[in-house]
Order: sequence, then C-alpha cells, then structure tokens
Amino acid sequence: MQQFFEATGIALAAIWSNKLRSFLTMLGNIVAVSSIIAVVSLIQGLNASVSGAITSRIGADSFSVQRTGPTRSEDEQLRAQGNPRVTTEDAEAVRKASDRIRLVMASAGSNGEAKTRRETLDSLSIQGVTKEFASLPTTLITAGRVITPTEFDSRRNVAVLGWDAADRLFGVVDPLEKFVTLGGIQFRVVGIHEKKGSLFGLSQDEFAVIPLGAFQRLFGNRQSLQLTVLPTDPSLVRVAMDDATVALRVTRRLRPAEPDNFGVVTSDTFLDLYNQVTSGIFAILIGVVSLSLVVGGIVIMNIMLMVVSERTREIGLRKSLGARRRDVLWQILTESITLSTCGGIVGTTLGFLVAFTISKFTPLPAAVEPWSVMLGISVTAIVGLFFGLYPAMRAASLDPIEALRKE
Repeated sequence: MQQFFEATGIALAAIWSNKLRSFLTMLGNIVAVSSIIAVVSLIQGLNASVSGAITSRIGADSFSVQRTGPTRSEDEQLRAQGNPRVTTEDAEAVRKASDRIRLVMASAGSNGEAKTRRETLDSLSIQGVTKEFASLPTTLITAGRVITPTEFDSRRNVAVLGWDAADRLFGVVDPLEKFVTLGGIQFRVVGIHEKKGSLFGLSQDEFAVIPLGAFQRLFGNRQSLQLTVLPTDPSLVRVAMDDATVALRVTRRLRPAEPDNFGVVTSDTFLDLYNQVTSGIFAILIGVVSLSLVVGGIVIMNIMLMVVSERTREIGLRKSLGARRRDVLWQILTESITLSTCGGIVGTTLGFLVAFTISKFTPLPAAVEPWSVMLGISVTAIVGLFFGLYPAMRAASLDPIEALRKE
C-alpha cells in the first residue's frame, strides 16, 4: 500500500510539473467522460420522468382495463380496432368478479373548450369519472374538496381542476366555488388537484375532472370507457387481473379458443414497452459517445511512451540500484492510471454541469445516480490501465546498462 501511495505521489508531481501537457493529455478523457455522464444523466432523468408519469396516471398498485392493450404489430392493431367498447356493464362485472378487488373506477376523456370571464382555453383535457375517483391513492386535492358521492350519483355540474388549468383560467382569483364553462356548460369548481409537474415541457396539470354522467351529457355515451381497478392488497395485482379477465370473458361470452377482445394493463406494461423501444437507442447513443474514450486512451499511451523515452536514464538508474521489473512496471502504470483518473474526475463534474444546464434551458430532465459517478471514474481508470500497459512493459524491459548510456 505504501508503494502505491508513493507511486501516486510521484505521478501527481509529474502531472503538476507539466501542467499544459498533462491538461492536453487529459482533455480527451475529459471530453469523453463529460459526454458519457451528460448523456447518462439525461437518460436517467428521462426514464424517471416517464416512469413517474405512467405510474401517476395508472397507479403503481392498480391495473387498467381498456378497449385495446398495447399493440406491437400492424395485425394486432387492426384486430384490436374491432374490439367492443368498454361499458358500465363491464365495470359492474369486474366489481363483482372477486373479493380481491377493492374498487373499480370507470372514466372517459376528451378535449374541449374551457372558458371563464378572464380566460379561454381552446383545448383542455376533460375527464369524466365515477365516484371511486375520491378513493384512489393518486387523487390528491391541494385546495377545496373532492366531488361527493351524491354529486356523482345526481350527475351534478361540478369540477376538480388541475393546478395549471386553475392558474390559467382564474389567475390570482381563488377558483373555489367559481364557475368555469366546459363545452358550453357551466361547472362549479369545488377542488384543485395537487401539482403533477410537466413531462417534456408539456404540463400534466391542465385538466378538469367531472362526474361521468355530466361528461356523457357533454360528449355522449358512445365513447369507450377505461376501468381503473384497485385490488385489496398490492401483492394481489396479478391475481385480481386474472379475476377481472375471467369476468370480462364470461360477460362478453367469449369461447375458450377466442382471444381477449379487451386490454388489461398495468404501469409495468407501459414501462416495459417504453424500455423495449428506448433501450436499444440509448445503448447505441452511449456506445457512440464512448468511442471518444478510445481516442483519449491512445493519447495517454502516446504521452506515456514519450515519458518513458524522456526518463530512460532515470529508469536505468533505478534498475541498477535494485528496482525490480515489477517496480518499474507499477510506477509507469500508476502514472498512466492517475493521469486518466484525474481526467475522469474533471469530466464527471463537467458532465453533470452540462446535463443540468441542458435540463434548465430545455424540457429534458436530468438525474444524478451514484453509480454514474463511479462509472465515470472507474471507466477512466480502466482506460489508463489498458493503454498504459504497453508503455509500462516497455519501460520494465529496458536494459539498465543501455539505459544509462542514453543521453
């Protein structure tokens, strides 16, 4: 261990005594590592944002019944277009399917004009829901209250607004108990939903939630519903999905050989689909950026060969005084690794700064993971080891007599 610290100290002294040359040598690694860290940070931020958006929409411990599930081919898409609409009868069948199902919320969505005396929004997401909406863990009201069961049953014209929708429509005025016109009909605002944030620069808080009966008065009742199903326990999600699937197949009189004419999906379903689509793209992107590490490694190898040439007499003197082959090998390798790692540390810091600068001025999010810090430093250490091995072996193989003759 003492030999390692001594070798590192000598390496740092050599770097400091040749500042410009050391900086230019490290520059390749700095650029390569900063690029890799910036890309990895942006990818991690993107994955976290997409995962959060999907989970907040469907719920981590629930699943959804839709007219169609995710399709992976054109044939599947064409076949799914013939599926019947999901109706309130389907919702009732799922509710009665099993004692492992706690609640079933039916919902539908569309875009429509929203208007107040102050502002008009040409296209606001309007969601019609049943009374189970108030019991969902994803329903978080920051001001006012949720819609009551009586208001749902009587199909009253009341609404819960998203944070940004309330801000744009009412500004500094308190929106509670005020009226907003949705699709030409006035609705009384009873609550404001907690802020969800944005994804890719698009707000997730520009929406209005109204009773499903009121929604069907606005847009008709021919629209297919989406069922959000919550099991009694998070560990029973898969069992509850099987129960719901059996109930729907029975209700729709499907024969055993016939495929499902509906989709049952969880947040993991969409996350898996997202990962399948993006994992290859991200791997290629990181691979292309990583090619610059090879350039940085070649630069380090060239410099270390020059160092060996400059210090030939020093190496010969050390070997004549008893330094073993492995001592010389370890000294040159330590200098190469130290030089490369210093570039990695600077590149890692610069990469995070680049990533957060991009996230500040663009819709792309960024996230710092501890493993990415270790990745940036360890990769450069490996590059220093690999590309420093040949110069180190060359230095270790020098004949001390011939080395001492060199001027």
